[in-house]
Amino acid sequence: MRKNRTIPFANKIKFAIVVDGDCESWYFQMLRRNEKGINVDLKPEIPQKKKLKEQFEKVTEQSKHYDKVFWIVDYDVINSETASAKKGTETASQELKRYITQLAKKYKNVVVIINNPCLEFWLLLHFESTGRYFDDCESALKQLKKHLPDYEKTSKYFTKQDNDIYLKLKPNLKTAIANAKKLKAFDLDNPQTAMSQMQFLFESDELKSIIDV
Repeated sequence: MRKNRTIPFANKIKFAIVVDGDCESWYFQMLRRNEKGINVDLKPEIPQKKKLKEQFEKVTEQSKHYDKVFWIVDYDVINSETASAKKGTETASQELKRYITQLAKKYKNVVVIINNPCLEFWLLLHFESTGRYFDDCESALKQLKKHLPDYEKTSKYFTKQDNDIYLKLKPNLKTAIANAKKLKAFDLDNPQTAMSQMQFLFESDELKSIIDV
């Protein structure tokens, strides 16, 4: 009797990545495009509505269908909404903290990743070891452009064939992870702290092999 052949990666681990912006989605699409050797099926997801509640609902729904779900949160949006909240109402920061607590209790396959202020700070860590707090994304973007002068928040820039954002940064990925791990622990009650927790994704058992490639 002929033995059944084993098909490599026939049953891939499935990761959903819930994001609230196009840049994050493009970044993870490029990770998926370039890292073909990993046994992971990555699916970036942008909720149709981007309010925290809709993102949280998307995360909990995806947790039923994927092995792991990573929720990427840009904290500059949370900060802005918290600052403009009416007195006596739940702020965006308090709402996020409530969701994170619920996820920790009931959804063991969900990982929350905070970038403060935004994805551009994670990109900056590929070039600098810095704990400088940027109070908005524009400030972080200005610093990033010292290293990537042509940087644009466009699909064309992020996804350019053979020169996409992931390929540009991949040689410095280990540096970015090391720099992210040097940062202070993030405190939701005192969030004026520079933060990127993207290492949680790259150091997961299923993806950590790409760090040394």
